[in-house]
Amino acid sequence: MVTSYRGFTRFNQQRNSQMVGNSSASLPTNKTLLDVIKSLEGVSNETVDRSKTIFFPGDPAERVYLIRRGAVRLSRVYETGEEITVALLRENSLFGVLSLLTGHRSDRFYHAVAFTRVELVAAPATSVRNAIEQDASVGLLLLQGLSSRVLQTETMIETLTHRDMSSRLASFLLVLCRDFGVPGEKGVTIDLRLSHQAIAEAIGSTRVTITRLLGELKSSSLLAIDRKKITIFDPIALAKRFN
Repeated sequence: MVTSYRGFTRFNQQRNSQMVGNSSASLPTNKTLLDVIKSLEGVSNETVDRSKTIFFPGDPAERVYLIRRGAVRLSRVYETGEEITVALLRENSLFGVLSLLTGHRSDRFYHAVAFTRVELVAAPATSVRNAIEQDASVGLLLLQGLSSRVLQTETMIETLTHRDMSSRLASFLLVLCRDFGVPGEKGVTIDLRLSHQAIAEAIGSTRVTITRLLGELKSSSLLAIDRKKITIFDPIALAKRFN
């Protein structure tokens, strides 16, 4: 059963950001998380092409990342070889924070891949820890970023609980509408160029199955695809279709 979503645009994200900002109005700083990360010693700007790995499970957890543009897929790889998506992160999302949580050198246990071409700001974990020790407001900004990440993970887990692949695909498209949707005259366009293979990998399906299911949704006049960009004509109708 697909959860019925409302408000599939970035405007909801802006309102949520304002609410978070209001809750931290007493902080002695007006800096954003991006401002903080960019000001740290050893920071670097990185660009990663679509489908390229940012880090593998087992890599040293030595840097913290913030997405400036694009989307990143985080997944867990299990001993069986199965790879499960745990989050699809958007702009201004923070990830790679394991070393901050443990306080010592750790190895990654997530696989981070550029879902689209992404621009990142990366900072050494030691610099981030030093900034937190010097200014408690930095720690609160990081906590807010981590809270957002937890919500994204919960949403993805809910999506993958659908055993029926049609419902799973519909739920995933609704998540993309909410996080990457741009409203237009015809509906909500997901502002990502999505291949059928990328969608299949994200939700644990196959390219052939995704191609068939998207074809059925197009035939039902629920969506259109143009140059790998998907437009959902009526997200509520799509949700109701699989309720």
